[in-house]
Amino acid sequence: MKLGAVFPQTEIGADPGAVRAFAQGVQELGFDHLLAYDHVLGADRERHPHLTGPYRTEHMFHEILVLFGYLAGIAPGLELVSGVVIAPQRQTALLAKQAVEVDVLTGGRFRLGLGIGWNDVEYEALGMDFSNRGRRFDEQIELLRRLWAEPVFDFEGRWHTVTAAGLNPLPVQRPIPIWIGGSAERALRRAATVADGFFPQRPLEGGWPATLEQMREWATEAGRNWDEFGIEQRISVAEGTPDDWRAVAEEWRDLGATHLSAATMGAGFTSPDEHLARLREGKAALAVP
Repeated sequence: MKLGAVFPQTEIGADPGAVRAFAQGVQELGFDHLLAYDHVLGADRERHPHLTGPYRTEHMFHEILVLFGYLAGIAPGLELVSGVVIAPQRQTALLAKQAVEVDVLTGGRFRLGLGIGWNDVEYEALGMDFSNRGRRFDEQIELLRRLWAEPVFDFEGRWHTVTAAGLNPLPVQRPIPIWIGGSAERALRRAATVADGFFPQRPLEGGWPATLEQMREWATEAGRNWDEFGIEQRISVAEGTPDDWRAVAEEWRDLGATHLSAATMGAGFTSPDEHLARLREGKAALAVP
């Protein structure tokens, strides 16, 4: 399994020196990749009590694709992974262009994790329709892959139109790998049938063994090779012991995970050095033989 670290978005702060120290430290520790979460706007908790997701105005987030442009230059040995960009609240052609830029700057070491999100307040502010986000997402995936493969083409979808146009440059990876995060059955089916990999969140009824077997069946029905499908689980090393972390890693190895990432957010760390010290412990525990 490939081992990664999660960028501590809500705890790293706005000092570019801290961002640089963390990313370069992750590279020096020998991790394969760095995964970061996406969030554009924070909603006020009192004004929007209906929101069930974890992030609000008090949680700081670096814009993920601009961040990746910076990280590509300061930690060039890391694969960069978005886990996940909320695609339907972004313009598809612009997202495709930004993804190409990250792919080019990293020399093809980029995985674009995508999802549909939960924050209708964020959708509203970005001028996108929250109610049809799943249906638009399916079309976005199709269009993204064409934008990454064809210099000039025509596309006429329900929500997107491209007339004799294309991106320049094209990416190093053609296409850039798309991974999907989500927990609803429809999201898991979408991941199994159209994505290159997936980020587990919550299983369907019967737990993860039954869920992954169902996903395997969906993939097979779609004519896909499940053995080529990626699975990346994130493991919190913010609490617990190395034995706890190792047990989770072994469980996911047995389930067929191809990647694991260690997350330090939630431990109360206030400096890059503290995060890196815990990641050093986490890496040793997660490196399942």
